[in-house]
Amino acid sequence: MSIDFTVRLVGAMVGGIVLGLFGRELAQLTRDSNTSLYIVSLTFVGILAGLILTPYFTTRPIRHVRQSLVSMPPERLVAIVLGMFLGLIAALLMAFPLSLLPPPFQQVAPFAAAVILCYLSVTVLTLRQNDLGNILRTFQPRLQAATSSGRETSDQAVNTDVILLDTSVIIDGRITDISKTGFIRSEFLVPNFVLLELQHVADSSEMIRRNRGRRGLEVLSILQNESPVPVRITDMDVSNVREVDSKLIALARRLRCPIMTNDYNLNRVADLQGVTILNINDLANAVKAVFLPGEEMMVKVIQEGKEYNQGVGYLEDGTMVVIEDGKEKLNQSVPVTVTKVLQTSAGRMVFARL
Repeated sequence: MSIDFTVRLVGAMVGGIVLGLFGRELAQLTRDSNTSLYIVSLTFVGILAGLILTPYFTTRPIRHVRQSLVSMPPERLVAIVLGMFLGLIAALLMAFPLSLLPPPFQQVAPFAAAVILCYLSVTVLTLRQNDLGNILRTFQPRLQAATSSGRETSDQAVNTDVILLDTSVIIDGRITDISKTGFIRSEFLVPNFVLLELQHVADSSEMIRRNRGRRGLEVLSILQNESPVPVRITDMDVSNVREVDSKLIALARRLRCPIMTNDYNLNRVADLQGVTILNINDLANAVKAVFLPGEEMMVKVIQEGKEYNQGVGYLEDGTMVVIEDGKEKLNQSVPVTVTKVLQTSAGRMVFARL
């Protein structure tokens, strides 16, 4: 039985009893002999009102407050709590002087002062929450040093216990193979807004986007069921940001953790904002075989190059090999000699000649 259904039943019982009693009193006030009609009618109205309206006053506000607290930035939460605390202290100091006022002000003024001072304190500290966060971060290394028995910590240190996963890296699918190698020990964290973006892509009317979204959901399922690395879906969100990439960067800055992606634009923007990026393309380039000028290898020429008389082939790991004068050797495996190796952000390119 769900909580909403239970609350509705309790609300229906309370509403029926309260309006039933009210119906009896109303019948006595009107001096109507048909008292039972009043009681039954209003009891029925109370039951219906309790069934329909109770969640709007109980579970739904609580759920909304809980969701707001989960997605609220820590600086804002600290500012609200500290503002209420300071407002109550100021109201307590003013309570005695205000109680000396003539009635009815001596009863109303202390309560009004508490409400006004709490509101002003919360508003001021919320508006300056970034400054408050900077002040708290200034004292954080000292507090950590005192509680960790001399262990050196830094506010700028990256939290390596958690890695945020981007939508592109989930759709890519290579993360499943990487996780099974055992090189990654950190927990994979998938925000709920990334999962919603995957679902949106999977529901797309375009076949290619729909297939990519479904592949991403399958990869996420494989990660949860087969990967030795723990995967956790989190409700943490950044309420004042709309775009998924911006949300990821803001969340990574809040958690001080890296983002795993293969999105070039996200990589550049995150670097500019000081967020650590784990790019799968960079990892793939790093583990490719190293070729030096003068080395020989066999390559199958499969297409023409952009320049005159060039041929293009690929190694087993996907590295492109541009072969000088290789156009005449299409669909043939030929021995080539490496002349130059070019490393770019898009991958590694080998230039060779016959």
